[in-house]
Amino acid sequence: MSHWVLSLVVQLSLTFGLAGLLWPERLIAFFDVLMFPWPATHKFVRANGWAAILLSFLLFLGLVARR
Repeated sequence: MSHWVLSLVVQLSLTFGLAGLLWPERLIAFFDVLMFPWPATHKFVRANGWAAILLSFLLFLGLVARR
């Protein structure tokens, strides 16, 4: 069952990362609510998109290493 949960986390992270890179203007409202004291900018959303893609890649490597 853990395999399915980790696979879902990898997919969600990859989806969120790609959305942050392709449509940062649509995610700025979400980041304004999420990171209240700090203003959300395109640069901030894109940096979080790259971090989410990197996280999904590392989680995928961990998933492959378990097999």
